Amino acid sequence: MYETFEHTADLGLRIRAADLDTLFVDAAHCLLSAIVEDAATIKPTQKIDVNIAGEELEFLLFDWLRELLYHFDAEHLLFGRFEAHVTDAGLTAAAWGEPLDRSRHTLEHEVKAITYHGLRVEKVGNEWIAEVIVDI
Repeated sequence: MYETFEHTADLGLRIRAADLDTLFVDAAHCLLSAIVEDAATIKPTQKIDVNIAGEELEFLLFDWLRELLYHFDAEHLLFGRFEAHVTDAGLTAAAWGEPLDRSRHTLEHEVKAITYHGLRVEKVGNEWIAEVIVDI
């Protein structure tokens, strides 16, 4: 489950999941839902692989989302399908999508950057919760 929330001139992403892998997948979906109006319009024709070393969950999530945003900014790629596997050594993930096609993809927000402000990943009870603020 994920949602966005207003945060001054920024946008907050809040994600809840039963496990870390799902949390990272849902965080990617949440980011893309902030960028494009209807992620269902994105065809999974191209794949990128992402490998990030590290132990700090907050930094892994930051780097994962930053990588996705980089591919959108630099290559105009939108993603609609994700896989993620979090271990003690880092993140192994993949994303599938296609180049932005303005005839099919309506942009929602211009996400300029992922920020460290308010960044958190923690286990609360039997679920994982993440919050990320993005600069729009």
